Amino acid sequence: MKKIIFTEKAPAPIGPYNQAVLSGNTLYASGQIAINPNNGELVTSSIAEETHQVMQNIAAILEAAEMTFENVVKASIFIMDMNNFGAINEVYGSYFNEKTAPARETVQVACLPKNVNVEISIIAVQ
Repeated sequence: MKKIIFTEKAPAPIGPYNQAVLSGNTLYASGQIAINPNNGELVTSSIAEETHQVMQNIAAILEAAEMTFENVVKASIFIMDMNNFGAINEVYGSYFNEKTAPARETVQVACLPKNVNVEISIIAVQ
């Protein structure tokens, strides 16, 4: 059985998908971009600020599912420019304990929704 997870503290879906789905004890969160849920505006002033907004959106979804970043077992990071990897990785890493950080991949892509620089999705387990 699946349970749809939704919070107003993260951007509302802009298509036929949900912020996250809880199936059993596993949470599958849709990719998050740097939309500020308070005003619907993109946060793109710097790659660091953009990444922080993405991570804050993920944090809100985790909270709605009664989880934290400690529950994350897998992350997928999609970036427009691999030259931004260092800055993205620094912000991303600040949300995890390095010793218990999740598995992940980081790939450069041709384009992301709304022409953002980074999108991150996660899988977490209770």
